[in-house]
Amino acid sequence: MISTRSLLLPLLSALALSSPFEIQNRAPTWTSLASIPLFSRQEHATLFLPPSTLAILGGIIPDESYPLPIGTIAFMQFYCITKNTWTSKSLEPRALNHLNAAVVNGKIYVPGGLAENDEEQRAWRVVPDSWVYDSPTDSWSALPNMPEGEARGSAAVGVYGSKIYLASGMTDLELYPNGTQRTVSVVSIFNTVLRSWVEVLEAAKFLPKGRDHSARQLLVPRFSVLDLCDVEAGWKTSAARMLTPRGGVAAGVVGDKVYTFGREVNTAAESGVFDQVEVYDTVEEKWQRAGTMKIPRHGTYAVGVGGQVYVPGGALVQGGSLVVDFDVFTP
Repeated sequence: MISTRSLLLPLLSALALSSPFEIQNRAPTWTSLASIPLFSRQEHATLFLPPSTLAILGGIIPDESYPLPIGTIAFMQFYCITKNTWTSKSLEPRALNHLNAAVVNGKIYVPGGLAENDEEQRAWRVVPDSWVYDSPTDSWSALPNMPEGEARGSAAVGVYGSKIYLASGMTDLELYPNGTQRTVSVVSIFNTVLRSWVEVLEAAKFLPKGRDHSARQLLVPRFSVLDLCDVEAGWKTSAARMLTPRGGVAAGVVGDKVYTFGREVNTAAESGVFDQVEVYDTVEEKWQRAGTMKIPRHGTYAVGVGGQVYVPGGALVQGGSLVVDFDVFTP
C-alpha cells in the first residue's frame, strides 16, 4: 500500500506504506526476525498499524486434507516491531486469500478478496464482502459490499486521505489444468468517513490494461501512474523500464523509492523464483539494482516501515513450498 498523492502501480504487488525516513548511503542488508508462528503463509496481506505493529491477514497454508493441498484461512497475527514477537488476534469474518487490505486512521479495512469455491474443481472466486477491524476492541464489523461488477481480489491498494483506492485485480483463479485466471481493469474508491463506495471519474475508472496480483500474472517492464491531485488527467504509463521484467513481486516503499522483491516463473533458476531486489526512484524516475534476497521467494507481501522493508512468509519454489521465514531489508 502507498499513501502519497500519486497511486503508483508498478504492476508488481500492492505497495507498502510509505516511511517518513529517507534512504541512507550504505550497503543493503537482510536481518532474520522471529518466524511466523503456527502456519507457513502465502498470498496473505501485510499491513503497518502505527505506531509499531505489523499485521498479516488471511492467505493460504499447507492443508493435506484439501485437494490442492492448501487451504485458505481467516487467521490474523500481529507482529511487534520493537519486541520481535507475534500474537494472534480475532479471526477475520471469512477466510480469504489474495485479499485487498489497507490501514486508515488506525483501522484495518478489508474490501473483498478470493475464497475457496467449488472444491471439486479446485477454484478460488471473488467475495464482495467488506469489513473493518478495530484494534482496541479486537473486533470486526461489516461494511457495504464492493459495487456490483467491481468485486475482485489481488487489487493494487492505495490510501489517500480517508479514501481507499483499489486498482485492477482478479475475480477467479481456477487451479485445475487449463483453468482460467480472470482479470479486471476497474478502479474503485471507498470513503472510510462516509463508509460508502464513491463514483470514480471516467478518466480514472479503468487502467490501460487489466492486471492481477497487482498484475503479478504479467511480465511487464513498465507501470501506470494516477496523480490523485489531478484525477481528470487519467492513467499514464511511465517511460521507465524495469531492469528485470517481471510481475508478481512484493514491493515496499521507503521514502520516495519503491523496492521490489522476488517473483516466480524464473526460467533461469531451478526453483523458478527470482531473487533480484530492484529499486525505482519516483523522483528521478529510474530503476537501479539493490542486491538479492536472502531467501528468494514469491507469493508474499512486503511493507515499508522506518526506513526498512519487512517481508513475511511466501513460497520458495514456483507453485508452492510455503515458509514461515520472516526477514527485514535495510537499503
